[in-house]
Amino acid sequence: MKSLLLGLLLALTALPAMAATTWTDRDVAGAPRVHLYFFWSAACPHCLEAKPFVDSLPTRHPWLVLHSHEINASPANATLYVAMAREVGEKAESVPGFVFCGELQTGYRSADTSGAALERALLDCRKRAAEGLPLRAKPPGNIDLPLLGPVDTATASLPLLTLVLAGLDAFNPCAFFVLLFLLSLLVHEPSRARMALVGAVFVFFSGLAYFVFMAAWLNVFLLAGELRAATLVAGAVALLVAAANVKDYFLLGRGPSFSIPESAKPRLYQRMRGLLAVQSTPALLAGAALLAIVANTYELLCTAGFPMVYTRALTLHDLPASSYYAYLAFYNLVYVIPLALIVAAFVLARTSRKLGEREGRLLKLLSGLMMLGLGALLLAAPDKLSSPWAAAGLVVAAVGATALAAWRERLVQGKKETR
Repeated sequence: MKSLLLGLLLALTALPAMAATTWTDRDVAGAPRVHLYFFWSAACPHCLEAKPFVDSLPTRHPWLVLHSHEINASPANATLYVAMAREVGEKAESVPGFVFCGELQTGYRSADTSGAALERALLDCRKRAAEGLPLRAKPPGNIDLPLLGPVDTATASLPLLTLVLAGLDAFNPCAFFVLLFLLSLLVHEPSRARMALVGAVFVFFSGLAYFVFMAAWLNVFLLAGELRAATLVAGAVALLVAAANVKDYFLLGRGPSFSIPESAKPRLYQRMRGLLAVQSTPALLAGAALLAIVANTYELLCTAGFPMVYTRALTLHDLPASSYYAYLAFYNLVYVIPLALIVAAFVLARTSRKLGEREGRLLKLLSGLMMLGLGALLLAAPDKLSSPWAAAGLVVAAVGATALAAWRERLVQGKKETR
């Protein structure tokens, strides 16, 4: 009975505050003011990191009215948080929570990322209040994506970035080299079903090995937190990989490279040929899985750039742990699609077509140019990595430059043939 009375008392305590909820008002001069309701817990590390930044906001923006509520020691504040979240159509599931202008934002990573986004939203709310517009620029909404499920439209640029980077990473000459050689050996396999099965197992375990590799990068950056040094290292590595790949286009086989080393290729060839002698289907599939894992260990340096840049960009967003891994799964699904299409084409055509030097060099150039842009963004403006326009611009520029290089090659080759 006492607990029931306490619950009713807490609810009644929250009701006056909810009835008087104020998003914006006017000061004595008639200028708009914005009210920010900050819910935090003394037991929450991210809350304690956010508090100095949030406390400084009214000093830098005198038009901001801050209402700070610690919920750990105050059940009334916790009840108020639940009620205010419900009022704006959300659930109070985590702290720190920021309720303002009819919306709820949760999570905090750093002043440069989460803090800057919060500050921009508050400025936008004040501007809209001054112009007499609705306080929320657009109503909340979700979109459904494969593996990811509902995604807030406010962060829809992250799925787009995932799609773009994974799509570009998929055109990886190292992975293509290994897969094409494997399939060119299996083209003499009399059973199409066995050929398709081996290719499918190879693609699946290639994606799984890549997922584990990217998960390791993700955890490195999560442990590093928002250290600027981690972003600088990721950007520097991206530029290093970019320089090596662009160099390979002009000087393939000369100087340092992030391709599969020549010394490793004979062992790969031997493993692949060994598959042909296996009669047992389970043993054949196990061999294909092992080959995929071994081949991907050789590919790590060849493909380190895109996973490092992407996982660093991913950790710059405030997401639950499950969402980080869902994005990695989505990335790897996109990554293996071209490999799966190659398997299907080989099974249907039964051809021994191999990746030519020219195609490999052009793929290197495309990868290097894209990596160059990504590395530059990480070093100069990491916040732009979540912009769909930045992602689209990088793709257009890299593809355009690669197409121009391919056209120039054909032009030069045509002049040589006419001599």
